[in-house]
Amino acid sequence: MSVSPSPSAAALTAAAAPTQADLLDFVRRTAADAELIASLPLDPEGRTWVRLDGPGGSEAWLIGWPPGTGTGWHDHADSVGAFLTASGELKENSLAARLPTDGWKTLELADGVDRERHLPAGQGRSFGRHHVHEVLNASTDRHAISVHAYYPPLPQIRRYSRTGQTLRLEQVERPEDWQ
Repeated sequence: MSVSPSPSAAALTAAAAPTQADLLDFVRRTAADAELIASLPLDPEGRTWVRLDGPGGSEAWLIGWPPGTGTGWHDHADSVGAFLTASGELKENSLAARLPTDGWKTLELADGVDRERHLPAGQGRSFGRHHVHEVLNASTDRHAISVHAYYPPLPQIRRYSRTGQTLRLEQVERPEDWQ
């Protein structure tokens, strides 16, 4: 009689981990919930947010963006993610380059790494680990609302400043800084 070894706990956890596609599907379905989107309190001065239950232990947020607000340049460390505009329009500036994850404070970016996406209501995207971007509501008169999901839950966010082709690590935030 042969007995198959049982899968390890790590293998079971990995099998259940949501993929980028799962996260994008979740933000798409959540953004279609008009009652939920309408329930987000909007502040004319600053972003507002509500924590949501994401799929498979992921971290998820409903975020309101007043006109002219943005995140600044940042990444989500080792988490993959997805976001989708539920109302209004967001703009994403990102870098099409894999950056070193540790051990640097200033980098000179190569020419041609900049990407720009306009994401009107119903449009979104997923992204992999260490994706560096900034998200903006460029409107001068209209709020935007978006849904975001990350897996694993965000261990940290690295914030950057950018001048021309120079990217500088400015701050590392931990969950206790934003929750």
